[in-house]
Amino acid sequence: MNSPSLKEFQDQVSELLLRHRSLLDVLSKNNQSNASVHRAVIKSVTECGCIEIHAKKQRYPEQPDLQEAMETLEHHLSGHLCDQCSEAVTAELGKNLFYVSALCNLLDIDLQQVVENESKKCSTLGLFNLS
Repeated sequence: MNSPSLKEFQDQVSELLLRHRSLLDVLSKNNQSNASVHRAVIKSVTECGCIEIHAKKQRYPEQPDLQEAMETLEHHLSGHLCDQCSEAVTAELGKNLFYVSALCNLLDIDLQQVVENESKKCSTLGLFNLS
């Protein structure tokens, strides 16, 4: 089975979204689904323990070159999501994407165009794409 394109997914969301058609409903559901993504990741740390967070102040080189900075800066994460946690995080990300797509539908924005625009911006600005 082929994965649906972003356009096909966006059309599918439009057909399925019945209960939360109000912009305010979609905004609040998107926020709620975002919190659920965070919660699933947090539970991977606090309940399962398959990943750990070791956060501390980032140490930037005094005269950084790009490669050295990329090698020096840490992501503060160790371990890998287990299958169960990966499934939970993936499910929550899917719900989040559903509501992002619903928001695009209500505002008449093409999700594929959003991805393409952001990709172009990343390609153009590269490392300076910090917003």
